[in-house]
Amino acid sequence: MVGFYRRYLGVVVTFLPFAWAFLRDRRRFVLFGPGRRVSDEEHRRRARRLRDAMLELGPAFVKVGQVLSTRPDVVPPIYVEELATLQDEVPEDAGGDPFSVLEAELGDEIDLEAVERVAGGSLAFVYTAPYDGERIALKVRRPGLPEIIERDLAVIRRLLPIVTLVAPERHRYSLENVANDFEDVILEELDFEREAVMMAEIRSNVDADEVIVPAVYEELSSERLLAMEFVTGRKVTDEDALSAVDRTPNEMATLLAKTYLRMGLVDGIFHADPHPGNLAVADDGRLIIYDFGMSRRLTQTEQEDLLDIYRALVTRDVDRLLDSLVALEVLEPTVNRTEVRHVLELVIENLEGRSVVTWREIITELMKMLQDFPFRIPPNVMLLIRVGSVGEGVCRQLDPEFDFVGVTREFLVEEGFIESEFRGLLEDVRDDLRTSLPALATAPAQFDRLATRLDRGELVVRTEPADPQPSGARSIGVAVLAGSLFITAAILAFHEEPYEVVALVAAVGTTLLYLLVR
Repeated sequence: MVGFYRRYLGVVVTFLPFAWAFLRDRRRFVLFGPGRRVSDEEHRRRARRLRDAMLELGPAFVKVGQVLSTRPDVVPPIYVEELATLQDEVPEDAGGDPFSVLEAELGDEIDLEAVERVAGGSLAFVYTAPYDGERIALKVRRPGLPEIIERDLAVIRRLLPIVTLVAPERHRYSLENVANDFEDVILEELDFEREAVMMAEIRSNVDADEVIVPAVYEELSSERLLAMEFVTGRKVTDEDALSAVDRTPNEMATLLAKTYLRMGLVDGIFHADPHPGNLAVADDGRLIIYDFGMSRRLTQTEQEDLLDIYRALVTRDVDRLLDSLVALEVLEPTVNRTEVRHVLELVIENLEGRSVVTWREIITELMKMLQDFPFRIPPNVMLLIRVGSVGEGVCRQLDPEFDFVGVTREFLVEEGFIESEFRGLLEDVRDDLRTSLPALATAPAQFDRLATRLDRGELVVRTEPADPQPSGARSIGVAVLAGSLFITAAILAFHEEPYEVVALVAAVGTTLLYLLVR
C-alpha cells in the first residue's frame, strides 16, 4: 500500500504543472478572471513535455498517451499530433529483466548464450536465438509487468474523479469512457497467447505476395513469451527503404493503405498499431508488419455498421449516418436526433468545401461538431481511428501528396462496396414499391367511388390556393419525371440484374398519371 501512495504522489507531482497551466488557460487566476491566449507554439512545447512525462512514467502511461492520441473529442489537435508520436520506447528498468523469463520458459529449448537482443518496448523486449537450424524472434514480456500495470490503473482510477471535476462539462462523459476502454486495451496487450492467435489469423488473411506477417512457433509460445519467424527489413520511412526495391513511395503507401482497409472492412480483424517502428520493407519489396499486441476483431454487425457509415457519406444520407453512429454506440439512442442531424449536415458541408480531405480532418471535424452531445468511442472504433490517423501519417511520410481518401474510394470500388451501395439503393426502392402495391391495387376502386359521390353531389371539395400555379405546370413536372424514369430504365438494361423492370413500371405509372393531370 505504501508503494501505491508513493506512486500516486509521483504521478500527481508529474502532472500538476500541466493541470495548473490548463486551468490558467481557462481562467487567468485559476478561480476567476478571463482566459489566456496561448500561442500554438507554446501549446506544442507543452505537448512535447507532456509526451516526455508519460514516457518517463512507464508502460501504462505510454499506453494512456497512445489512446488519448485517438481522441480528438477530448484532446486538442496539437496534443493529438504530439501524443501520436509516442511509440514503445520506455526506460529499460521498467519491470524486471526479461532475460529471466527466457531462462524460465525456454532454458532447455534454446542456447541462451546465443541469444541477442533486438529491441525493447513498453511491454516487452525482443530477442533472436537459433532454433532448428534457423534464427527466430522471441518477444518476452517484462517480468512483474502485470502488477505494475494494475497498480498504475488503480492510480488512474483514483485520479479520474479529480480530472473530470476540473474538466469542461462536455468532456466528462468522454473521459470516463476513455478510462474504461483503456483498461480493456492494455490488459489484452499483456496476453501473448491472444496476440499469437490474432497474428496467425491476420497472416492467413493477407496476400503473402505483397505482405509479410511472421509465422508463430506455437510450441515455444506462452502467455508471457511469443516465438515467431525472424523477418528483417528496412524501416518503411527510412530514406533508403525503397531505393533497392521495385516500388515507388506512392505504390508502397497505396499498398499500406489498402492492406489496412482490407483488414477492417473485409477480414474483420486488424493490426491497430501501424506506426513506422512496426512497419518495414523486405528486400523483395514486400511490406512487413510487426507487433500484433494491439490487434482487434470486429463483429459482423460492427463491420456492417461501418459500411453503413460509408454508404451514408456517399449518398449524403444524414439520417442513415446518424443511425449508424447510434448502432456503433458512439451516440446514445436517446440523443436529440434533430440537433445531431443538423450538426452532421454541417460536417458534410464543411468537408465538401475543401479540395483535399484527410482522414484526420474528417475525424477532427466530426468530433469537434459532436462535442456538445454525450458520446463515447468504443474500443474497436477508437483503434480504427488510430489505424486511420497513424497509417495516414506514415503514408504521407512516404508520399507528401498521398491522397488517403482517394485510395480509400478506389479500394471500395475494387471490392464492390460501391456497387453494393447502388444495389442497396435499388432494393430500398423495390421494398417501397412492394409496400405501396396494396394501396395502388385498390386505388382504381377508391377513385371510382370518389367520382360517383362527386356526380351525386354527395361530396364537396373546397380549395383556396395560396399560390396558384401556372396552367400546365404540374403536368410538365410529371412529364419530366416520366421521361427521366424511361432514361433510367434504358441505362439499367445494361446491368446483369433486372433492375430496369422496376424503373420501367414506375415510368409507365408516371405516364398514366401525366395523362390524368394534363
